[in-house]
Amino acid sequence: MVIPTPDSGVLKRIYANLVGSGGFISLDIPDRILQRLYTYGSLKDSDGGAQFEIKNRLQDAKVTGVSRVVVDGERVPVEDIRLVTADEKVYELDDVDEESYINFPVGRTVTVVMDDVTVTKGKHNIEIDFTAAPFGDLTLDVTDTIRSEEMVGGIPRDSENNYSEDAIRMRHEYIEEETGATLEHVGSYSIDPEVTEGNVENFVGVAQMPIGVAGPVKVDGEHAQGEYPIPLATTEGTLVASYSRGMKAINLSGGAKTTVVDDNMNRAPVFVFEDARNARDFRDWVFEHFDTIKEKAEATTSTGKLVRIEDYLTNNHAHFRFDFTTGDAAGQNMVGKATFAACNWILSEYDGYVENFYLEGNFATDKKASKINDLQTRGKRVTAEVTLSEETMLHHLGVEPSSIHHHAQVATLGSFFSGANTNGAHPANGLASLFIATGQDEANVAESSAAMVNTTLLNDNSLHVSVTIPSLIVATYGGGTNLPTQRECLEMLDCAGGGNVMKFAEIAAATVLAGELSLASAISASDWVTSHDELGRNR
Repeated sequence: MVIPTPDSGVLKRIYANLVGSGGFISLDIPDRILQRLYTYGSLKDSDGGAQFEIKNRLQDAKVTGVSRVVVDGERVPVEDIRLVTADEKVYELDDVDEESYINFPVGRTVTVVMDDVTVTKGKHNIEIDFTAAPFGDLTLDVTDTIRSEEMVGGIPRDSENNYSEDAIRMRHEYIEEETGATLEHVGSYSIDPEVTEGNVENFVGVAQMPIGVAGPVKVDGEHAQGEYPIPLATTEGTLVASYSRGMKAINLSGGAKTTVVDDNMNRAPVFVFEDARNARDFRDWVFEHFDTIKEKAEATTSTGKLVRIEDYLTNNHAHFRFDFTTGDAAGQNMVGKATFAACNWILSEYDGYVENFYLEGNFATDKKASKINDLQTRGKRVTAEVTLSEETMLHHLGVEPSSIHHHAQVATLGSFFSGANTNGAHPANGLASLFIATGQDEANVAESSAAMVNTTLLNDNSLHVSVTIPSLIVATYGGGTNLPTQRECLEMLDCAGGGNVMKFAEIAAATVLAGELSLASAISASDWVTSHDELGRNR
């Protein structure tokens, strides 16, 4: 038998380890990589026989044959096996060969259906030998489990239209039966549930969170120019009033000067090697082929651009951060898809041996504050600053400039001592409220709130205050920004749709600056508690 050498494959060194036995060739792919082809939990009985699913999670391929399927030690006759693709095309095994193959791109599934095979609840061993170009012949040997649906339970779903009124009513009835809650207010909404598809699953209603308007705040930015009323969704009394107070101080001082200094979203794959030397050599190879990697990544997106690849080597691991610009989208999904395509090409073409690979090694720190994001940016790096006169400080904020300046020094030391992600008073407050109102991914507050505040007391006793947000993750297109309520709030800011993300980033930074000024003043003037007692009590 002639073993063809593929032009590409998941791991070329893996292909070099082909082992022949009994006319069958098996790729020596590490189990932890090869088993990713099997969809665990897919084994079940159906009207047409028992079935399970294989999903391509490696790289684009073609299924050119299936030679053996064994269930619990019993070989299934070839004539009793059918392959069903995601578009419901059915193939007999005799119909599939190198000439008449099944396209098997990344993300595509093939269901293996076995006539006259019955699988009961419990564990079952599945073996399948199949050929997929360019990998060659592969063997999967897995154990899957069929669980009792009664034991698993779950929220009611409608497989035909899970956003229909009938499906929603079914879930309401389930909630009332299980918990006694009637969802009278949750179930009162003005939007069409169909528009939430892609944003939420098992829709039952909406969270009617109060939205107040702060400001307006005057922004003197490169993208945002003018005064903007700021929608803030919050349940915290005093928050809107506090931000409005800070915004008035900014307006009295000529507005917040805002500057976006960097823009990138990243995904951080990690490659595992036998030793550090192999990891280093791999890193060098990646950099040598940057232009092609960039081409492969950008082929998956109309707006994403790969700007650079950062490298961080530790032990026998090669961590990378693929940095992209993403237009008006926040871009986490966009860069994930692009990086995945790039890594598939890397694994196809690299001649060395890669022990293992993960698309994310937790080094992008998605939805987690981190020092690497403070240094290298994730999202938008934006600064908002203002110089407040002594008169404005005294007559509007009720505090001397020197008092806030001294408090900032003390608070910075406290933040350092406590290990906080910011030396600011509460960047998360305004950002979380603004994010919810405008359809941002609210979990991104974890990164976006890592702001750095600086104060400078000037010779005329005025105070320069600046806030830098190194990882502000915002969007004006895609995600939740197109939901009706959230789009209205973006329209309030003249930021709805494409071409507005930089403007929105500048407005968000100005909002944070206002909140820092107001709360710092309240703390310095000992007004914090009394203000909450006056405006923040709802009992």
